[in-house]
Amino acid sequence: MSPEEITVLTELVRRRSGVVVDPDKAYLVESRLAPVARREGFASIREMIHAIAQRREERLIWAAVEAMASSETTFFRDRVAFEQFRNDILPVLARLGRPIRICSLGCATGQEPYSIAMLIEQERDHLPTLKADILACDLSEACLEKAQSGLYTQFEVQRGLPSRLLIKHFERIDEAWALSPRIRQMVRWRRLNLMNDLRNLGQFDAIFCRNVLSSFSEDVRKRVLEQIALAMPDEGFLMLGVSETVMGVTEAFRPLAEHRGLYRRNPAYRVAA
Repeated sequence: MSPEEITVLTELVRRRSGVVVDPDKAYLVESRLAPVARREGFASIREMIHAIAQRREERLIWAAVEAMASSETTFFRDRVAFEQFRNDILPVLARLGRPIRICSLGCATGQEPYSIAMLIEQERDHLPTLKADILACDLSEACLEKAQSGLYTQFEVQRGLPSRLLIKHFERIDEAWALSPRIRQMVRWRRLNLMNDLRNLGQFDAIFCRNVLSSFSEDVRKRVLEQIALAMPDEGFLMLGVSETVMGVTEAFRPLAEHRGLYRRNPAYRVAA
């Protein structure tokens, strides 16, 4: 692909999803778009990009955007984050005396929300009244379809999933591992573009938005964070990736000391609706 063709694509992705793709990473563009081009019947990525530019066909545009905006995930990614959720967040939320609402933004193929569900199921031994409603959102329809299937490869379950949880919650079916209906039914799914208004999702006591913001420009990060703030009550919890921060972006959240990547909604900061 020529630099001009890559620029056309990366600008399209930025406008539609907010994701910034480095134009110098041609290998990334090619690795993610090659399967899409083959699936859509094009002889090359270049041919697909030309078709996108000429036809402006929404279905084809979103197929390319979703492929470029997709992210990688694993079960219990960054284990410290799940320890914080279990030890510091769940006990606080359990005292609310009602079912808690949790949202996983940028959930990709579902390992994060299913990890949350398995952890909550485990903690019911200590918090017997704990009930949770988990909503998982992603831009990619293909990722959401895989997530809802609950089917994972041997490679995928080996990445981060403790063997005891594999034995407890999965069943081997041919070459795949199938997640138990009990855990699958704990999670609802929704296609969502983080560039859009999040308030119609309702209010959440805890929102996971990990390893998502780093792909956005600073202005989009601020917009997304403040939309998240509107989707949670005062003192709600926000979990970001270990390398992500709200500092210098918005005052809608305040960090919790000694808890990297963990924030609480700042009730003193009012976001413009």
